[in-house]
Amino acid sequence: MTRLINQQFKLAARPVGMVKREDFSYEEAPVADPQDGEVLVKTLYLSLDPAMRGWMNAGKSYIRPVEIGEIMRAGGVGEVIASRNPRFQAGDFVSGTLGVQSYAVSNGKDLVKVDPKLAPLPKYLNVLGMPGMTAYFGLLDIGQPKPGETVVVSAATGAVGQIAGQIAKIKGCKAVGIAGGADKCAYAVKEFGYDSCIDYKRGPIYPGLAQSCPDGVDVYFDNVGGEILDAVLTRIRMKARIVICGAVSQYNNTTPVQGPKNYLSLLVNRARMEGMVVFDWAARYGEASLQMGQWMAEGKLKSLEDIVDGLETFPETLLKLFSGENFGKLILRVA
Repeated sequence: MTRLINQQFKLAARPVGMVKREDFSYEEAPVADPQDGEVLVKTLYLSLDPAMRGWMNAGKSYIRPVEIGEIMRAGGVGEVIASRNPRFQAGDFVSGTLGVQSYAVSNGKDLVKVDPKLAPLPKYLNVLGMPGMTAYFGLLDIGQPKPGETVVVSAATGAVGQIAGQIAKIKGCKAVGIAGGADKCAYAVKEFGYDSCIDYKRGPIYPGLAQSCPDGVDVYFDNVGGEILDAVLTRIRMKARIVICGAVSQYNNTTPVQGPKNYLSLLVNRARMEGMVVFDWAARYGEASLQMGQWMAEGKLKSLEDIVDGLETFPETLLKLFSGENFGKLILRVA
């Protein structure tokens, strides 16, 4: 029998500024056999997320950094091809932290069975995965939108933004998106139901915010930070809520992170800004999955995936997140 070969990308150096291929090493090794309690998973799809840039940095964060020489961390969906764990059997499809590799051996603790008959497998890395969970709990638990309020979402067609905007509409709010490019803005309005979308690539977004949010902003779901966060802070209403989900505009800085210059607007408007890490809601993922699955079945919620083929393209495909090239949730198809 031919021995399976595992293709892997490992972290070779801590990036300075923008990530480059040289920050990773590509290696091949025989696939290890699962031991007692373990399963062998063939990776089918990998989730590429802005948070991966932070995981490459040394220092304290909400999750330990990826160490030099370690397989690059990534969530994924795959098929169990061998099991010595009673919870799984060959042929099961699972999602979990598989890493940037073609095969993964896991103790099964973070693996969750998924059903391709209920939804296409990529959806489990988007609306039914971490992005969907992030949008659901970030908007509903922290943003606490009320019918009739104005909700602004940056990176409106990205993995989290596309879901957050649709949930805002489901909850009876006015949804205003911010995205890069006319095509993305048009898609946000036509497909995701945003009432309007501001193209930040056309220039400063202040005029667009004034036009789209004449009465101000009640909830801002922030995925980008930087100048866009500053601009929205000038438009917030009394008792506004700002959800700090991410700051993709700052992740590749070689200078200190740009904090909000207009933070005194929080004081003047008695507003609240709160950060979120989706893992804090792990005990309630099932609740969110059931609700969003129902919304999907009712035609109220849809998702868009940007799928790129080939594990070997990983470094270059990851860069699409930081250049704004991806259109929808970025996923790497491995097999």
